[in-house]
Amino acid sequence: MSNLVNFEKMGSIGIITVNNPPVNALSVGVPQGIIDGVKASESDASVRAIVLMGGGRSFIAGADINEFLKPPPPGSAGLVEMIASFEGCQKPIVAAIHGNALGGGLETALACHYRCGTRDSLYGLPEVLIGILPGGQGTQRLPRICGVEKALPLMVSGEFVQASKALSLGIIDHIVENSLVEGAVAFAQQVVNEKRPLRKIRDESVPAPAENFFEDFKKSISKRARGHLAPYKIIECAKASVELPFDEGVERERELFQDCLKSDQSRGLMNLFFAERTCTKIPDVPRETPTKNIKTASILGAGTMGGGIAMNFVNVGIPVTLLEVTQEALDRGLEIIRNNYANTVKKGRLSQTEMDKRLALITPTLSYDDISGTDIVVEAVFEEMDIKKAVFRKLDETMKADAILATNTSTLDVDEIASVTKRPEMVIGTHFFSPANVMRLLEIVRGAKTDKEVIATVMKLGKTIKKVPVLVGVCDGFVGNRMLARYMKQANLMILEGALPQEVDQALFDFGLAMGPFAMGDLAGLDVGWRIRKRRAEESGAFQDEAGLDDQICEMGRFGQKTNAGWYRYEPGSRIPIPDPEIEKLIKTYCEERQIQRRPIEKQEILERCMFALVNEGAKILEEGMALRASDIDVIYANGYGFPRYRAGPMLYADMIGLDKVYRAICGYHEKFGDIWEPAPLLKELAEQGKSFSDL
Repeated sequence: MSNLVNFEKMGSIGIITVNNPPVNALSVGVPQGIIDGVKASESDASVRAIVLMGGGRSFIAGADINEFLKPPPPGSAGLVEMIASFEGCQKPIVAAIHGNALGGGLETALACHYRCGTRDSLYGLPEVLIGILPGGQGTQRLPRICGVEKALPLMVSGEFVQASKALSLGIIDHIVENSLVEGAVAFAQQVVNEKRPLRKIRDESVPAPAENFFEDFKKSISKRARGHLAPYKIIECAKASVELPFDEGVERERELFQDCLKSDQSRGLMNLFFAERTCTKIPDVPRETPTKNIKTASILGAGTMGGGIAMNFVNVGIPVTLLEVTQEALDRGLEIIRNNYANTVKKGRLSQTEMDKRLALITPTLSYDDISGTDIVVEAVFEEMDIKKAVFRKLDETMKADAILATNTSTLDVDEIASVTKRPEMVIGTHFFSPANVMRLLEIVRGAKTDKEVIATVMKLGKTIKKVPVLVGVCDGFVGNRMLARYMKQANLMILEGALPQEVDQALFDFGLAMGPFAMGDLAGLDVGWRIRKRRAEESGAFQDEAGLDDQICEMGRFGQKTNAGWYRYEPGSRIPIPDPEIEKLIKTYCEERQIQRRPIEKQEILERCMFALVNEGAKILEEGMALRASDIDVIYANGYGFPRYRAGPMLYADMIGLDKVYRAICGYHEKFGDIWEPAPLLKELAEQGKSFSDL
């Protein structure tokens, strides 16, 4: 038997335990070990039933993703062979589940005759999140368990369900209240005593769903599944479970699984999966670095950002003191928070009791004295350097000595902000993305003097408040907004050269972005960028916005959705952008006054100029050490800027195209448009060496 799997007996019950930490993945050797355990149980006449369980903190969390693209070692058993051993066994097999039963782990459990689990156990088939489908007969078994109408939404969303719901769906047969081993053994003994049949899910049929179910379901997911391959392949598998015998359905599942696995989408999503786990690894801040215990927090500013940031903390039980300068601003901010929670309650995603509990964790105040004892303070005031400096001088005077001082700036120099304090080592940037209570990305900005313990603490805190934290360096715009400025510049230039906002936006929407740059600007608020441009113009006369149209639009009082007019117009209460003839007229007049000859711009040029501008700036960022890895940049763009997850991010996208091709295109634009397109030396080097960003 494999050393990854143990076999023992408890009375007349054989117990097979998987010990493959940390999550008991179905790595090479595990299936064979389980098969050997089944054989040992079958050959022992004293064993009347078998319990399959996981050691440590989980049942079986799924297959080892690292092994997906590798051919299995010769003669090694896999999931299919293991399932066959279950179905050929003449003694009941009970899956005993604690922790997670996910992906291949749940498929393993579904192949057993019966299943029991602890009350806090979780169940799911999340393969869709990495661009594939359940390939271990899960698409054929789950519909036979709970019906295709209930099974399909679970598979397409990758949703995890708790034990109580799993029981109601028929995924498990029994909930164990106390000791898993004792409870599972007792349940297995009950199965034997009651002479229950060896239930084989494969032999059951799937009731036909309602007429037009599959077509209606496709329509229902069209928005969130836009551009994705795997959800629609899962629908095909589910349809096969209804229409085909089990073995034919399994064969169909296998074919469609390979289609997904060989796609660029699965590569992108798998890379992003690993990248989101790698981004917390900081070479000079080892995992053993001590961290501070963040028990309390304070937020300066109760505006949209400050309120959203406060919600992140109270959502995980960390009390927040919310500071404002006027009672009116404080009341307005608290009302926004209440309304946000109330909307969540209305949608059924939060109970009224939980809402009240979270609101009770927020203490409003107008006095700095009330925040002095908190463990971390996050400043979320107006994006002006002088204002932020004044705030940090006050914080330096007020906060306890070991408090972390964080600034929620999106572009400003964290080192300059820290310089007005006597403790720059305690200052760090925490760039939340709007809306802060929804967006997963958190850029953590490391100052020149930021203490390693502070970095480790805030990175850990980021995960605690359910963000994806990425460490970046101090430069104008950090990583995300610095790259975005180049992307937006190309979009604006193309407006001058001949494109219309809706043409640019449509090209990028078709590529897979959540929205194009002009619709995004309207959503974020054009006045935000207006302030940044004015600040940059004051700091450096060299920085100019060639388009100039943004400023004119803002001067007209068109700030985007908040004013029902920006690059587009909006009906009151609607977020649907409507092309506006007034903007088209403004663009044409602007160009005529400057004798700019406009031309048609093809969709491919729009896409290349926007995407390759991101890539080129990303390469410069890597050269400068402002990002630790190319994959960190991809994590930032996938989680903060609506970049399609199945493309991972701009850097992997460039890798998949081929850096030689990207470099040649950039050289062409450099020749045509000048220094703005000067190729990054790193990009040139990698392209000439036939390498990719992933080789760094």
